[in-house]
Amino acid sequence: MGYALAYGADAVYAGLPRYSLRVRNNDFDLKHLEVGLREAHAQGKRFYLTTNLMPHGAKLRTFLADMEPIVALGPDALIMADPGLIMLVRERWPELPIHLSVQANTVNAAAVRFWQAQGLSRVILSRELSLDEIADIRDACPEIELEVFVHGALCIAYSGRCLLSGYFSHRDANQGACTNACRWEYRLMPEREGESLAGSQAGEAPQPGLGRHPAADAIYLLEESNRPGEYMPILEDENGTYIMNSRDLQAVEQVGRLVEMGIDCLKIEGRTKSHYYAARTAQVYRAAIDDAVAGRPFRVELKEALEGLANRGYTQGFYRRHAPAELQNYADGVSRSQRRIFVGEISSSGADGWAEVEVKNRFAVGDQLELMTPEGNDRFPLEAMTDQDGAALGVAPGAGWRVRIPIPRPASPLSLLTRAL
Repeated sequence: MGYALAYGADAVYAGLPRYSLRVRNNDFDLKHLEVGLREAHAQGKRFYLTTNLMPHGAKLRTFLADMEPIVALGPDALIMADPGLIMLVRERWPELPIHLSVQANTVNAAAVRFWQAQGLSRVILSRELSLDEIADIRDACPEIELEVFVHGALCIAYSGRCLLSGYFSHRDANQGACTNACRWEYRLMPEREGESLAGSQAGEAPQPGLGRHPAADAIYLLEESNRPGEYMPILEDENGTYIMNSRDLQAVEQVGRLVEMGIDCLKIEGRTKSHYYAARTAQVYRAAIDDAVAGRPFRVELKEALEGLANRGYTQGFYRRHAPAELQNYADGVSRSQRRIFVGEISSSGADGWAEVEVKNRFAVGDQLELMTPEGNDRFPLEAMTDQDGAALGVAPGAGWRVRIPIPRPASPLSLLTRAL
């Protein structure tokens, strides 16, 4: 949280383990929430709490009692999706702002007006909307705040509606326990005798329609790598299969259009991501917003800065249905030499121009490094390195090491170090 705020975020959001879609790797208990809220408010920033699951009866019975001490902490809003939970909160805490979660899959202006009539102050629109559709909703609903996602993981279904995780692992996506089964390794094969499943259409002759290739109507079988011999029928056409991993959303070059149409908040998905990820994305999108507000054109180096983050390949999702034909190559705007990897945290820096680094990944003398700070970034060649006792080193092998290096300027708290790949 601290890194996101330091590098430019105006607000952060945290999921409550029992009532959000962030059950795994989630330590936001009451104590941690209190610390986070206090730190955010001390900086004049906002802290939202996510309670956006679709609860079954057992969780419904405990919800209000569990929320009592959390609401007492003073969150700036609850992010919610279930109409029943929204009703309970409106009845118990009528003054508490509520933002409608993307899990509610809001895709039209009538739905936005409905939720506005229920007293909600902001609607987070579905990821399945184009820029033109978002603009239409903005024009039709000028008196409510609108928020959209611009970066992070995408679901292959409408958010939270996928059944793969429940089918394979008995862990439901809309209960916060998604195992991301869409990202597992699968093998696709044509149906062979003896491999068809009861009740499927396997074995039937293809029925090609007008203008369709027979292969478009053939039956294929899908095998997940950890379930050998379990074959699932699946249709495939010339565009591929529809059960596979989505690329990650990256819409930094659309920030200008979103700012122009009057979207109130741009959201970055960062579940289980590192503090480096939070810092880099916040820094890049903060710069893109500031550029757009000032009327400056989009800078392709902002897109390049995101390439070094862990990702499954980038897409603009539904924002851009067809790539434009302009000469600039925004679809692949970075060479391999320009990509970067997170290699260390700056523990301290002194007046002598040297800093102590807690190493996270390997780097060596001669590498091109980047000092990344909330105030800005500086790239420089690493000309020397020592251990903590002053003995010269050529390589910092990896995590667990602490080294000292010269840096181009004093480093402020929460400064990070990257290197070019």
